[in-house]
Amino acid sequence: MKFFTFRGGIHPPEEKETTAQLKIEKAVEPATVIIPLQQHIGAPCEPIVKVGDAVKIGQKIGEAKGFVSAPVHASISGTVKAIGDVPIGTGNEALAIVIESDGKNEVDGSIQPKGNIEALEPKKIIDIIKEAGIVGMGGATFPTHVKLSPPPEKKVDTIILNGAECEPYLTADHRLMLENPDDIILGLKAMMKAVGVENGYIGIENNKPDAIDMMLKAVEKESNIKVAALQTKYPQGGEKQLIFAITNKEVPSGGLPMDVGVIVSNVGTAAQIAKTIKTGMPLIERITTVTGKAIKEPKNLLIKIGTPVKELIEQCGGYVEEPGKLILGGPMMGFAQHNDEIPAVKGTSGVLVFNKEEAEMPNPLNCIRCGRCVEICPANLQPVYISENSLANRMEHAEKYRALDCIECGSCSYVCPSRRPLLPSIRVAKNQIIAKKREQKKSN
Repeated sequence: MKFFTFRGGIHPPEEKETTAQLKIEKAVEPATVIIPLQQHIGAPCEPIVKVGDAVKIGQKIGEAKGFVSAPVHASISGTVKAIGDVPIGTGNEALAIVIESDGKNEVDGSIQPKGNIEALEPKKIIDIIKEAGIVGMGGATFPTHVKLSPPPEKKVDTIILNGAECEPYLTADHRLMLENPDDIILGLKAMMKAVGVENGYIGIENNKPDAIDMMLKAVEKESNIKVAALQTKYPQGGEKQLIFAITNKEVPSGGLPMDVGVIVSNVGTAAQIAKTIKTGMPLIERITTVTGKAIKEPKNLLIKIGTPVKELIEQCGGYVEEPGKLILGGPMMGFAQHNDEIPAVKGTSGVLVFNKEEAEMPNPLNCIRCGRCVEICPANLQPVYISENSLANRMEHAEKYRALDCIECGSCSYVCPSRRPLLPSIRVAKNQIIAKKREQKKSN
């Protein structure tokens, strides 16, 4: 079998063996959920409930007002206890709705099956996805209905599902492919019909041979869906890297996958689309890997959106030793947290807890101009120069070095022998450049 890949990348320790063979467990129902109104890229939602209201499972509680946005729904039944700003996993604050469970698990009356894919019109499929608040569940959280609505001049002919799960430690997508392959295929077929494309691929790294075998069986009768076995390398699951590995098409600088006729989604997103079509239930839960040396019993949990991270850790036996670092997502692209009181959201693919030894960070040294960051950069950038200009507050120069093309994979920081803060400083540059462009747009 041929294994597809891309230029650059790294091979960090996988650290998946602890949870790769553990079946998905349904987490204990939380007594209280904290549901942020911004769990996606784009504009935040506006609350459509008030303090004191009774809500049911699946009921819409936050309305999306912008096109690039996604509604949010109650993941438990109960009473709205508060609406206010709370810390979220990105390090910012967001308006959130706090719901206290009534223990009844009542489902909202609007939750009804949507019918067979064959009978649904493409626009109806996109509307179902939009109303269900479905976003990219690999961690990027881009609203899926927007991805599936390319402008008429962009001719899309291929949809790729990312099953690479190239981040170390994470095994949620791996378990999903083993335990629920049919929903992944059903969701992919729904997306293909919605956009009117003929070719579908599911990319899986070859460190998951059981998942490759399972998905190959699932597509045996599908003439236009193929499984692409990928070389195990980080960041194999990056959109542009996945597209190049499977189709040999290169997304241009500043461009989007649709510029080369491709849409990339996640296996978890596809499975959620299938679930919504079959049952009517919006995105109110997801699979999350809770692991790390400071966790007593690592698990793959099916969790309710809005569950405090602290409760998830307690369901895994709690801390076995004093934690050194808590990360939401993977160790390469995830966000370190100040505490464990924050809520898990639609993009929480992992909760990692490192011990003190793992979390220790060496002091950065001067750059030795070794060029390793340039050699391995999967986006063909020069991270050292973007970082250097960012640290000197020369953002216009950082932009000239294509800071906005950085996919924030963290490979440069990983290989740097001087332990320079490459990724953090590049993120600062990107944020400032984007903020400046927004201000300029408003003033014009």
